[in-house]
Amino acid sequence: MSDQLAQSVLVVDDEPAMRMALAASFQREGWRVDTAAGTCEALQKVNAERYPLVVTDVRMPDGNGLQLMRSVRHSHPSTAVIVLTAFGSVPEAVQAIQDGACDYLTKPISFDQLRSSVKRVVQYASRTTAQPASGSGGIVGVAPSLMRALDRARHAAKANADVLIEAESGTGKELLARFIHDNSDRKSKPFIAVNCAAVPEHLLESELFGHVRGAYTGATASKAGKFELAQGGTLLLDEIGEMPVNLQPKLLRALQERQIERLGDTRPTPVNIRVVATTNVSLARLVDEGRFRADLYYRLNVIPLSLPALRERREDIPELAEHFARQFANRANRTVPVLGAEFITGLQGQNWPGNVRELANFMQRVLTLTDAAEIGPEHLKAELSGLQSCREMRPIRHASVKPGTSMRELERHLLEATLDVTGGNRTRAAEMLGVSLRTIRNKIREYGLPPRSNA
Repeated sequence: MSDQLAQSVLVVDDEPAMRMALAASFQREGWRVDTAAGTCEALQKVNAERYPLVVTDVRMPDGNGLQLMRSVRHSHPSTAVIVLTAFGSVPEAVQAIQDGACDYLTKPISFDQLRSSVKRVVQYASRTTAQPASGSGGIVGVAPSLMRALDRARHAAKANADVLIEAESGTGKELLARFIHDNSDRKSKPFIAVNCAAVPEHLLESELFGHVRGAYTGATASKAGKFELAQGGTLLLDEIGEMPVNLQPKLLRALQERQIERLGDTRPTPVNIRVVATTNVSLARLVDEGRFRADLYYRLNVIPLSLPALRERREDIPELAEHFARQFANRANRTVPVLGAEFITGLQGQNWPGNVRELANFMQRVLTLTDAAEIGPEHLKAELSGLQSCREMRPIRHASVKPGTSMRELERHLLEATLDVTGGNRTRAAEMLGVSLRTIRNKIREYGLPPRSNA
């Protein structure tokens, strides 16, 4: 072990004799050794100090060494982890390696066996740290479907063409847009985002193209729009399917000519930008329904991209859950809890219609409502029951749906029932009904319903 890349190691084992023997072995080879008697103590030390190498047992009273390994590898990708166990099995070893362990050894372990393992791990670490891979821009996961999407996006980033990302709500479309920007020649320039569904329709044109002083009542000073603010960089048009039809011709002209006119101005302003548009609905379907211009669709759809739904990459759920647990624990200034195996399995059994965003909200709720050092199946059951009650929409009674009932009346009834179930949460109602937040807002105004929460 004398050829090691670095000189510090964290040894994690609940058996004092084993812990002392491993520590002594490393110390004889010149390593600085820290020890931990369980996963909670290990996580505290890993969060406080960087260890190039962690050696951990699997089965410990306060948690699972494989979960510890995943947490360490996610928060510190350059840290090598060797897993030790007295209950070795081929499937478990394969899974450990797939999940990020650098080696998997079965007890009893000889000193020569450990020396050989550490030498291989250190040599591998020295090669990989010399050639760092491109980052994923905050996108967590290693599922093949996600890796294919990122590879396609990485290639798209090298071109200067506009990009259209069609994917379900909560899958990370804005993160993918930022990934494209960060991997392009425009990465040193601005990344500007505008949500087409969040800006009131009468203000969206000014928001995009800007205005000059006196262009309309209240325009007391000239203002640059998002197109100008993104000069040289990337403009994200989020939820482009909600773009008002009467504004689409001006957007098309701006994209074709790469110049815009501020409201109230007649002088064109050239813009050098890449546009990334995102949508959670099929623009092709909106074109067929007459709600989106075909020529604008084809102009945006130069490079089409997508992201897999979370239910299509369940293997990423453990890493995502640990990522969010660590994120929310750090915000709350508390110890990162261990996520039990049954808790993780339960998460993987859910469909998560709201995708990664829904999982993030769920993890935040779990961590907010418990101070437990380990999150187990009891926490999963308690929070899933509340989640399920929100998903189950109260059915419309057959007695109220009579032949001849107008579609308008049915729509209002359905909207009211959905808002009741979500406690007035318009965002959640929009997700459940498969429409945009703007549509929900417009329908509430149209039917004269009481104001509702936007959260």
